[in-house]
Amino acid sequence: MAWNQPGGNGNRDPWGDRGGQQGPPDLDEVLRKLKDNLGKLFGGGGGGGGGTVSPIGSGGIGGAGLLVVALVALLGWGLWGLYIVEEPEQGVVLRFGKFVGLTEPGPHWIARPFYDVEVVDVSAIHTAEVGFRSANGASSSIAHESLMLTKDENIIDIKFAVLYRINSPDKYLFNVLDPDNALRQATEAAVREIVGRSTLDVITEGRAEVSSEARTLIQDILNRYGDGGSGLFITGVNMQDAQPPREVQDAFEDAVRAREDEERFKNEARAYAADILPKARGDANAIVEAARAYEARVIAAAEGETDRFLEVLAEYHKAPEVTRQRLYLEAVESVMANTSKVLMDVEGGNNLMYLPIDKLVGRPDEDGSDSSGAQFGSGGSSATGSNYGGDLTGGTTDRSRSRE
Repeated sequence: MAWNQPGGNGNRDPWGDRGGQQGPPDLDEVLRKLKDNLGKLFGGGGGGGGGTVSPIGSGGIGGAGLLVVALVALLGWGLWGLYIVEEPEQGVVLRFGKFVGLTEPGPHWIARPFYDVEVVDVSAIHTAEVGFRSANGASSSIAHESLMLTKDENIIDIKFAVLYRINSPDKYLFNVLDPDNALRQATEAAVREIVGRSTLDVITEGRAEVSSEARTLIQDILNRYGDGGSGLFITGVNMQDAQPPREVQDAFEDAVRAREDEERFKNEARAYAADILPKARGDANAIVEAARAYEARVIAAAEGETDRFLEVLAEYHKAPEVTRQRLYLEAVESVMANTSKVLMDVEGGNNLMYLPIDKLVGRPDEDGSDSSGAQFGSGGSSATGSNYGGDLTGGTTDRSRSRE
């Protein structure tokens, strides 16, 4: 039952009966009781009242008390010297402020206050900003760091972010007074040197090359600090922004747009050439192949005609008259095969008969009408296909014809 629960004995105050007084105990009384208890522990008398006297005198500390005090002090001193180095950290052990060694992750002990330790995180990636400062999500430009002069005497506003980690804690703590500020100054010096060798085109072209060259140059500068370097290792350099000064921003944007239009026109021209040139090459190859085919056909035809002529010539030497007659008949046959009009000479007369072969076989005229018949020599007489063998003396003009 709680001490202040109603009912039962009313004197349930845990502080004892203090004459009906309510509230916490008196502070002086608590201190007096504590002093008495400590006095009894170390062999002293009770505070202010009568009590036994210590063997070594009133108020003295006994041998057991001294031993306890020594053990407590030794335990406290031992606990004071313990420290733990986490996994991504290294401990830098100092003796009276001088570096004496490094400790790896795990529990360690040093004799304080003669030794001390500085724990440094060697795996964390830190960022150093050059040309700007970002705080609470906002970025403010630092003019004396960001404005740089190029080779062609143009001013650009350039900003860099340098990523680094601590690879040597002892050098980081002792070789450089302010490593972060030294890194920022080294970055500014390296970037100014690179920009001073470049033209204004560094804003739009070659950013990756500038960042890579800046990383190498910054690391070289940091390695020359102090005795063995600054203890910093550069992991990356990022160009955050590069713009011309505000006064010429519009003109520079016009120049950038003109350069982009130039590249676009070049790409369009390359695409057009890539479309036209294969077609032109294909047409040229087709013409060349057609010419070669024509050449081969003409040569083959000429060779065939030559062989045929030589064969005919050989036969002509064997039988000239027969060969001559055969050649004549073949020539007449080839001529007559390609014509639709035939002129016939009547033996024993001087009239010439004209036979319209196309009309005799029923071919349509040019006006689309079919007709048949025969028109005869110079007399103008005509006959159908069934009676052209009648009187052929209707003409008045004599024709003489020599025969072989």
